Amino acid sequence: MNIAIIGAGAGIGLESVNQALEKGHTVTALSSNTNHITGHPNLIKINGSATSPIDLKKAIENSEAVLITVGTKNKKATTLFSDIAKTLINVTDEFNFSPPILVITGFGAGESKNYLSLFMRTVISLFLKDQYINKTEMEKLITKSSLKWEIIRPGMLTNGSTNSSYKVLSELKKGMKVGKISRADVAKYLIDEAENQRFIHQYVALTN
Repeated sequence: MNIAIIGAGAGIGLESVNQALEKGHTVTALSSNTNHITGHPNLIKINGSATSPIDLKKAIENSEAVLITVGTKNKKATTLFSDIAKTLINVTDEFNFSPPILVITGFGAGESKNYLSLFMRTVISLFLKDQYINKTEMEKLITKSSLKWEIIRPGMLTNGSTNSSYKVLSELKKGMKVGKISRADVAKYLIDEAENQRFIHQYVALTN
């Protein structure tokens, strides 16, 4: 299938590119820096911005699934995630886009904030508060739209290898434990979900 990966230059996005290509998919990779993406016959690289309507439309228009994996190292106030959501909604409205759109935010965004461990609540409060406020806004915009969305909220990300025993939690429950998960495992979930679409119009948490 044709998979568009937005934010493909590093982290979960880069892992997703590699895993999708390994499984024989065609990938369109959008990133502000595609230098770290190894060339492949089934890969189209687009240097651009997820907040640019022209770049985003070019990346997704022929896709059968879209993965939004954009991250930022900016710990200060940001509107990056909500800006991406607004651009995505406007662009897809132009041509009645219907394929699934899988959006990475993080456990701690939206209602999941109330289910954080004390440790993660402290980490987010001290270092990532503004990011998570804007990720929550992104979720609101996406879920109120007509998109065929799925919100994926990983726990604390690591650089470990894939682990087939990671957990997919589709409900928020008192006492639930969402800890670490590798970027490789998150990518594996994204590709599997693009293929099978088990949790469309749901929020899922990922953890080991």
